[in-house]
Amino acid sequence: MFSRFKKDQPAEQQQPPASRAVPQPAEAPVSGSAQPSAQSRPSPRLTKPQAAPAAAAPADRDRRRRQRIIELKSELHQRLLDNLNLAALDSASEAELRAEIASITAEALNEMSFVLTSEERLALNQDLYHEVRGLGPLEPLLKDESVNDILVNGPQRVFVERNGKLELTDITFKDERHLLRIIDKIVSAVGRRVDESNPYVDARLADGSRFNAMVPPVAVDGSLVSIRKFKKEKLGIDDLVRFGAFSDEMAMYLEAAVATRLNVIVSGGTGSGKTTTLNALSSYIDNHERILTIEDTAELQLQQVHVGRMESRPPNVEGKGAVTQRDCLRNALRMRPDRIIVGETRGEEVIDMLQAMNTGHDGSMTTIHANSARDGVSRLENMVAMAGIEMPLKAVRSQIASAVNLIVQVSRLQDGSRRMVSVTEITGMEGEIITMQEVFRFERTGLEPNGKIIGHFTGCGIRSNYSERFRRWGYDLPASVYDQVAVG
Repeated sequence: MFSRFKKDQPAEQQQPPASRAVPQPAEAPVSGSAQPSAQSRPSPRLTKPQAAPAAAAPADRDRRRRQRIIELKSELHQRLLDNLNLAALDSASEAELRAEIASITAEALNEMSFVLTSEERLALNQDLYHEVRGLGPLEPLLKDESVNDILVNGPQRVFVERNGKLELTDITFKDERHLLRIIDKIVSAVGRRVDESNPYVDARLADGSRFNAMVPPVAVDGSLVSIRKFKKEKLGIDDLVRFGAFSDEMAMYLEAAVATRLNVIVSGGTGSGKTTTLNALSSYIDNHERILTIEDTAELQLQQVHVGRMESRPPNVEGKGAVTQRDCLRNALRMRPDRIIVGETRGEEVIDMLQAMNTGHDGSMTTIHANSARDGVSRLENMVAMAGIEMPLKAVRSQIASAVNLIVQVSRLQDGSRRMVSVTEITGMEGEIITMQEVFRFERTGLEPNGKIIGHFTGCGIRSNYSERFRRWGYDLPASVYDQVAVG
């Protein structure tokens, strides 16, 4: 027992624990005590039996048993931490660790005189393994391929998103301390911290999943956690077309736009699929180009050979050492990139991004939060103002019009589906107004009884402003690509 993984204990701590006190049976009442006599006992006819629902007692017993198993798991986890040499576990195989946990659990259950069924024992050993090697109650959700997002609202409420819909799970943490321990385990693995002085953190898990947490006192009713799971299988253009995210004609157009080095902005709301779309569009980049990616949390999965990845860094405990996206972007311009891809533009780095698009780094791409192409342009203007640079509005708009060629609008619709609802080209300036033309859009035609949206993708009947550019690069798209689709 504990042969390889037990901690070295001082001699006085290695003594076997004292035998547990065995409760003595209650003494029989002596004669003459206050025991009621047969005559003083109430008549059986006057005794009213307690009316208890038949199903309530088993349900209550099950609830108490589940609660006791949760408490037992916490006690056993603490015993594992006290006895296992965690440093030695780094070299232990999964089978060895599982066997050691099963041995410790069996010994502890015997000491506590608590009997579990074989299924309960297997589940307990699995949970304890996840506590030691994984992320506790979150581990089964992270392995569930059908789960896209994990959302924790305090220790007792864990939600998941499946197929665009939120569901409440039966998974819980023992208490707030248990949840905080899992959060600290995640953020410490990537060299970050979260506490009262720094109550929020953005990090990523070992598999690349995006992790964000806020802890008390900012989180009022318990720590808030959101995990955007990392897709192991990268979705390509063909996959998105098959899933109905956009049409074949739109795919042909986007291939020409990316291959001919148009500057593309993917716009959309939170969870609308901006990063997935950006990943898919990047598959059209030639394998001989040098690409530099800049992100707050690395999520892009580019498949090209010549890719340099950069990630911003928050300040340390002393408030120093921060590396912003703007710092990375400025440095990237000195690294001879053919294309620069910024995971998300949300602040003053927009100035450097627009300058890069205007100074020989054609084909650059980024994402922004906006509800439409026109809103996306307004967001770019606002971000330039946030940078504190005094520029006339016309100059800012002229910079945007010359830098950005295409805005791809994606959206998560009310039925949970993610669609590319609009593809819009920026064609220039008229006076102080940026001129735009929509090339493709998604038209909604109805709603099924089950809530699923009915609609179709269609061209807008307008030939692309970059058709001649496409032709020169060898992408001579037929005029029928832009035709409006009539639905009877």
